[in-house]
Amino acid sequence: MVSEALISAPLNQVPPSEILGPDSERASGVIEAERVTKIFSHPDGSEVTALKNVSLKVGAGEFVSLIGPSGCGKSTLLRLVAGLERATEGSLRLDGKLIERPDAERGLVFQNPYLFPWLNIHNNVAFGLRARSVYKLNKELVAQYLDLVGLAKFGRVYPHHLSGGMAQRASLARALINQPRVLLLDEPLGALDAFTRMNMQDEILRIRSEKRITMIMVTHDVDEAVYLSDRTVVMTPGPGRVETIIDIPFARPRARNTPDFLRLRSKILEILHFAGHFEEPPYQI
Repeated sequence: MVSEALISAPLNQVPPSEILGPDSERASGVIEAERVTKIFSHPDGSEVTALKNVSLKVGAGEFVSLIGPSGCGKSTLLRLVAGLERATEGSLRLDGKLIERPDAERGLVFQNPYLFPWLNIHNNVAFGLRARSVYKLNKELVAQYLDLVGLAKFGRVYPHHLSGGMAQRASLARALINQPRVLLLDEPLGALDAFTRMNMQDEILRIRSEKRITMIMVTHDVDEAVYLSDRTVVMTPGPGRVETIIDIPFARPRARNTPDFLRLRSKILEILHFAGHFEEPPYQI
C-alpha cells in the first residue's frame, strides 16, 4: 500500500540516493532553489509572473520530475537552473555555487533534438567539445558516448537518416559528453511514439545509473514521472508554486501495472486535478 505520508514530504527532505554508494568518487550535483520568483516583462509594459516563491532542493544523483498544468512554470524553472534565464527574486545554486549563466556543468536536452542537419552524428555529439576548444584532447569521448547511447555504428550518419528515438539518443550524447553534474530534460520524450518512449525511459535510467548524474525532468506524463523519478514535484497553475512533493517509494526496475504503482499514479492525478482548479465548461456536448 502507498502511504499517505508520501504525499506530504517536507520540501527540502532529500532521500539518500540509491545510485551514490559509500564508495562513490563524487557526491556532486546538488541543486538548490531558494524563494525563486520569475517575472517576464513585455514591451507594452505588462508583466507575467511565471514562478512565485519556489524553494526546492535536489540531492546528488537524484531523479526529480516536475509535473503540472501547462503554463505552471516547469520549463521556466528548468531554464533558470540551466542559466538561460535569471531569477527576478531568489537564488539558484549548484553545489553551493550561485548559478548566473549557462555552464557545461548543467546539460540541457529539449523535446526536439535540435541536431545540426549539416553535421554527421559524430560531429553533432562533438559540438560541445569543439565549442569549449577541448576536442583534440578529448575526441575519444565521442565514440564512448555514442556507444553509451547505442549509436556506436552511426557516427557517420546524418540526422535526417535517424528515427526520432535515435535522434534523441544523439541529443542525449551531445549533452552528456561535457560530463555535466546535472542533466536537465525538458520533455525530451514527448514527441515519441509510446513504445519508443518506454524504451527511451529505460535508456535514461541506465545512463543515469552508469554516469551517477543528477537529473531533473519536465513532463506532462504522470506514468513517466512515477516510473522514472525518486521524487515528483507537483506544481500549481501560473504563477507556478510547489503544490506538493511526492516520494516514489518503489525499487527499480519498476513494473507499471502493480496496484501500488497505479494507486500512486491515481493520487497524483487527483492532486493535479485539484491544482488545476478544473471547472465544468458552460455548455454540454
